[in-house]
Amino acid sequence: MKIFVPMDSAAKALGADAVAQALSREAAARGLDVQIIRNGSRGMIWLEPLIEIERDGQRLAYGPVAPGDAASLLDGTFPCHGPVQDIPFFARQTRLTFARCGVIDPLDLDDYQAHGGLSGLRRAIAMDSAEIVAEVTASGLRGRGGAGFPTGIKWQTVANAAADQKYIICNADEGDSGTFADRMIMEGDPFTLIEGMVIAGLGVGATRGYVYLRSEYPDAIRVMSEAVRIARRHGLLGPDVLGSGRAFDMEIRKGAGAYVCGEETSLLNSLEGKRGTVRAKPPLPALEGFLGKPTVVNNVISLATVPVIFEKGAQAYADFGLGRSRGTVTLQIAGNVARGGLFETAFGLSLGEVVNDIAGGTATGRPVKAVQVGGPLGAYMPPAKFDTPLGYEDFDAAGGLIGHAGLVVFDDSADMLAMARFAMEFCAVESCGKCTPCRIGAVRGVETIDRIAAGDASAIPLLTDLCETMKDGSLCALGGFTPYPVMSALTQFPDDFATQKEAAE
Repeated sequence: MKIFVPMDSAAKALGADAVAQALSREAAARGLDVQIIRNGSRGMIWLEPLIEIERDGQRLAYGPVAPGDAASLLDGTFPCHGPVQDIPFFARQTRLTFARCGVIDPLDLDDYQAHGGLSGLRRAIAMDSAEIVAEVTASGLRGRGGAGFPTGIKWQTVANAAADQKYIICNADEGDSGTFADRMIMEGDPFTLIEGMVIAGLGVGATRGYVYLRSEYPDAIRVMSEAVRIARRHGLLGPDVLGSGRAFDMEIRKGAGAYVCGEETSLLNSLEGKRGTVRAKPPLPALEGFLGKPTVVNNVISLATVPVIFEKGAQAYADFGLGRSRGTVTLQIAGNVARGGLFETAFGLSLGEVVNDIAGGTATGRPVKAVQVGGPLGAYMPPAKFDTPLGYEDFDAAGGLIGHAGLVVFDDSADMLAMARFAMEFCAVESCGKCTPCRIGAVRGVETIDRIAAGDASAIPLLTDLCETMKDGSLCALGGFTPYPVMSALTQFPDDFATQKEAAE
């Protein structure tokens, strides 16, 4: 009997390790031949720990399971959700990037290959560099870390640059609130990220790569570090990648907890051992990045999607999506929701469908008031904008941004003035201090919102003007995007600001 128990951080936080131990003890006491496999998470967090038992070639889902449920689980009396793929939340997804996550043993390279792993790399090895870059360009893949910049253009720029050394940097500093896709893929399918980085290296002529991984992810650091060792031992990394005669190797580097190091130039400074401050552009990192050399900086999900493109073909990937937003988006549903977790789907689904249908509305049962999309720098979207399709241009037209595709849901008890203040305070705390609009503007922003809360309505135009200055004058997205949550709270929920004024009067 095969029993799958997730070793994903979310599942472990909900007791998965204790469940695995209880199952092992119970099976031993009964003399049962049970193989417990620690897999990644399927992403249905409200069911974690989600235990799967393989019977007659099907994996049946049980959850949430507690240690005390081990006996009933082995007896077959614990309630079953049926086959995992039939659970409605899971059945509605289009799993491309996350196809193996929760299915395989994350550190079993043979299991990875049995489920399609390395087929993309083997195809890429048969191509020259120009063909590899052209394939990524044709897929329409865009950066999944926030800006949505076309990946193929970035790769082409690095490929065209003349240099004796080039680098591939994976930005795994997943610091946005309500986001966990990077962590899930690193803990549940680490070889796909390694494979994507190797393909990127072959495409642009880079022989060295680094994963900049946030220190708050100890499990991901452990799994990725071990996956790199395994990959090197099996010839996936090193001077002769899979016998191709082409070299690529990589290392895992741990960040030090700065949110601003999610911005690529701050990340590069930190990786070089410097203080994590933003660099002025130009020069672009694609031309003068890590150690002054041409550098590709891509997000985890961007790089983890590359093997899919080479396995299935650029056109097959581009066939999914909406407008210029091609492929799938990995939605991370969090906050006050009935069903939170990771949901991978083609671009084009409306925000309302995600919140009301897929997530099941709020956990409290109260009406949804707002959804913040794109992390702490994302705009608050009211129900009036729930018909907005999930696409980069569509969200931009609606005054929002998709960012890393994290969705945090709030019910009607949320105080949007307080949320606007939190956005400014967050920026003030996390600012690297390099530019005045961010360093000083965020502090003045907190003070100005406090004046509004105290009943000073004359401070509202000042807040608007301050936000315009931060948006136009900041060096990076931290100061430049903080006005999105602040102004969306002010414009979409004016009553929350007016109530404070009237109470003071």
